[in-house]
Amino acid sequence: MRQSNQSSLADFILEGLFDDSLTHVFLFSLTLVVYLVAVSGNSLTILLICADGRLHTPMYFLLSQLSLMDLMHVTTTIPKMAANYLSSRKSISFVGCATQHFLYLAVGGAECVLLTLMSYDRYVAICHPLHYAVIMSRRVALMMAVMSWLISATHSLIHTMILMHFPFCGSRTIHHFYCEFPAVVQLVCGDITEYEKTVYICGVLLLLFPILLVSISYGFILHSVIQMRSAGSKRNAFATCSSHLTVVSFWFGASIFSYMRPRSQRTPLQDKIGSVFYSIITPTLNPLIYTLRNKDVAKALRKVLGRDAVTAM
Repeated sequence: MRQSNQSSLADFILEGLFDDSLTHVFLFSLTLVVYLVAVSGNSLTILLICADGRLHTPMYFLLSQLSLMDLMHVTTTIPKMAANYLSSRKSISFVGCATQHFLYLAVGGAECVLLTLMSYDRYVAICHPLHYAVIMSRRVALMMAVMSWLISATHSLIHTMILMHFPFCGSRTIHHFYCEFPAVVQLVCGDITEYEKTVYICGVLLLLFPILLVSISYGFILHSVIQMRSAGSKRNAFATCSSHLTVVSFWFGASIFSYMRPRSQRTPLQDKIGSVFYSIITPTLNPLIYTLRNKDVAKALRKVLGRDAVTAM
């Protein structure tokens, strides 16, 4: 038993994304550029919302939480991948793998919950505008953020403890660039059919059920927009919701592709592509979508840039 425990606590090997070919060196450099864009964009969004008093509203507070989650998501995975590639090492310790698994799963789950709650915020803003300040108070927004983090952290902690408690065998090579659940579970020895059923149920609760709630919210929103007489009001409503819907589509689409497929239909390459999309590309696009398509955030950015220009002169 002692020897088995020591084996289970041994290091894992991360296969990574790139090799030493010229093409992969270029792709690695491109990934680092995208990572820097993601970090800069999400950090800027958080700073703008904190600095501009006009953005101290529940909607933008939730948006700042979304940017924080995206920032944590890319930071959890990309630096380790880059460090391994540059040092020609592929190992990750048992504790490091468990920590990485917990963090990315917690942040990903929090984003699922938060995007669902943000759809309710949009529902209240469009369908009950006169009562928005009462229904969506700062306290309610804070409770939404806390609930997102608490639910996802609890879910992630339970699954990480169960997964890392299983014995691992074979080469302990993870065919991925970080310790993502589908790749790690492939190394588990023994029958885990019942556990995989539990994971699938959790996937339904964190992915499919939120999509249902988002659809219901936007069903009510669409009904209210159709009844609006002013074309300007309709345009404003669609502009308000389009950014959120775009982010929801990217995030949940990539997550469902990565987690809701049966194991028999998975390949390491497909898992890597899906993970690259929702762990790198989506966190990069989110601040660009909200900054470029949101007049208030864009105005706050121009205000900051204008102050910097005046100061430089």
